[in-house]
Amino acid sequence: MAKYLLLKHYRGAPDPVNNVPMDQWTPDEIEAHLQYMRDFATRLEKSGEYVDGQALAPEGAWVRYDGEGRPPVTDGPFAETKDLIAGWMVIDVDSYERAVELAGELSAAPGAGGRPIHEWLELRPFYGSAPTVTE
Repeated sequence: MAKYLLLKHYRGAPDPVNNVPMDQWTPDEIEAHLQYMRDFATRLEKSGEYVDGQALAPEGAWVRYDGEGRPPVTDGPFAETKDLIAGWMVIDVDSYERAVELAGELSAAPGAGGRPIHEWLELRPFYGSAPTVTE
């Protein structure tokens, strides 16, 4: 088994086909999207492929060390221009191909108008856990 991280982006990934920001969805559209995510995770729990996942709030900050005896530094007032992660899911699957298959299925979560988002999901293997993909 190999572990992969699926990253959902609020911002920073290529635009999805159904590119309507979630803050413009109806409450029913949001609930349908969340239910799809819950059902997907439940199905993967039953197959033993689900490890964990969480949704993330859009608020946050970049923080870095600024030297001995100095307080940490946070990013400036331009956070809205940075990549922004909406959530993540960790899966443990038999192959890279299975990870791609699941990411493609998750990309079909409904969005505005109940249509699939076709969002781009970032698929990253855990270091040392998954075989390297070669072309």
